[in-house]
Amino acid sequence: MSGIKICGAGHYAPPKLVSNADLEKIVDTNDEWITSRTGIKTRHHCVEETHSDMCRHAAQTALERAGIKPEEIGVCIVATFSSDFLSPNAASLLQRDLGLLNDTVCFDINAACSGFLFAIHTAECLLAASPRKYGLVLGAEMLSRFINWEDRGTCVLFGDAAGAAVVEWNEEYESLGAVLHCEGDSEMLGVTGSGHKAPPQIFMQGQQVFKFAVNAVPSCMDQALTRSGKTIDDVDFFVFHQANTRIIDLAVRKYHIPEEKYYKNIEKYGNTSAASIPMVLSELTELGKVGPGSRVMLVGFGGGRAWGAALAEFK
Repeated sequence: MSGIKICGAGHYAPPKLVSNADLEKIVDTNDEWITSRTGIKTRHHCVEETHSDMCRHAAQTALERAGIKPEEIGVCIVATFSSDFLSPNAASLLQRDLGLLNDTVCFDINAACSGFLFAIHTAECLLAASPRKYGLVLGAEMLSRFINWEDRGTCVLFGDAAGAAVVEWNEEYESLGAVLHCEGDSEMLGVTGSGHKAPPQIFMQGQQVFKFAVNAVPSCMDQALTRSGKTIDDVDFFVFHQANTRIIDLAVRKYHIPEEKYYKNIEKYGNTSAASIPMVLSELTELGKVGPGSRVMLVGFGGGRAWGAALAEFK
């Protein structure tokens, strides 16, 4: 038996708030339409901040809360598709900014909204072979740079933010039991790339995404519980990717999850893709809703199509 535990978490969102009322001035929409369909009231957008700035702030907070020094980190992974450069990657820039040792394994993972799940599982595997048993795992996105302001179905959804978690590997810890899936899809949800003449833009087939998510979420939750030998009652808190409040509510009703065991911050931040799960982890620690020994189920789904779930414990 070997695995990781979460030692600390942090997050950062830029100060600029974009409200539903702000969006009414630039696109054909209104607060009632946005709120009833998504649960979003505001989102944060970068002005002068860079992607690297957000990563650094979130990571520093996570390290401070964990009581871990940069030189103790053996693995640094950033889940993102919106970093400042195609190369160097965001994790390498974070290595520079934090002063991580230069033999720290640093790279990015692109699995869109499920990216943090893929990254934390990858860190679990790599730390088993690392001489330093602490890892730094982030989800960070600057989605405002990809917004199509003429598409009211997507421009109201996305925000900029970063979330980070410090994890520790130990041969006596339980495995995450991660269940990860991918079905390549370039039409349902994504960001256009260099093969298109126009600048990169977010695209989404909203109804298809909703149908996919309401099936994928319970399926991967069941698989993760089976793999870990746990039941719903063994989970202290459920951390869902914050894409749409209705998707979360459907999962809550299906599993009869009590209100005190799940959390939604989509109203404040919108969909922050890979950042959303670690941001929830950070806010839960700030609110005192989780602590040492707390077992949380992490559930992600989104572009790719990629989805999955894992069970993590706080140290």
